[in-house]
Amino acid sequence: MKKLFLIGGMGAGKSTARKALTDEGLAWIDLDQVGHEVLTWDTVKDDLRAAFGDDIFDENGEVVRSALATKAFATPAATRKLNTVTMPRIEERYTDLIDGFAAEGKPAVVVEYSVFRNRQQSLAYGADVVLAVLAPLDVRIERAVAAGWDEEDVRARIARQITDADRIEAADVVFNNDGTPEELRNEVLVWWNQYRSCC
Repeated sequence: MKKLFLIGGMGAGKSTARKALTDEGLAWIDLDQVGHEVLTWDTVKDDLRAAFGDDIFDENGEVVRSALATKAFATPAATRKLNTVTMPRIEERYTDLIDGFAAEGKPAVVVEYSVFRNRQQSLAYGADVVLAVLAPLDVRIERAVAAGWDEEDVRARIARQITDADRIEAADVVFNNDGTPEELRNEVLVWWNQYRSCC
């Protein structure tokens, strides 16, 4: 089963590219969703409480992601602490999902990876292909704000991500999404049809 990792900054168009592939019957893993899922695990909650305190939880004992983010991204040391708690669990869940899709006989899985940094020290070390979706910064901000995000928050999130130059260097295939969603979709499908016929 081929593992296609999809990377790109906020507002670049990863979801459009992913949908083009999943509409073709490919399986899909969103690592953001996996990250949210592991925050509901009791073992993870216990470790987060020990690392960051009780005030990151609501009255029902669930993690308030915004409160966790405020503490966890305050310093590089705090971010490392968060990653120590969550990354092994995310990897565990990812492996379970991959094994499940392989057992179902899926030909390929698209892995949407918004916090990608490099191929060597991440889940992407096992990627068959890394696909990067790029778009001009002003377009990305405009799209994210139109989707309901606060502009200041968007800019802060983008500033924490790697640059498009880094993404180009890491990627096997690059899609420039400075046109319409339909144009991006068509580009992705042309690539996929060529890839599956040869690989």
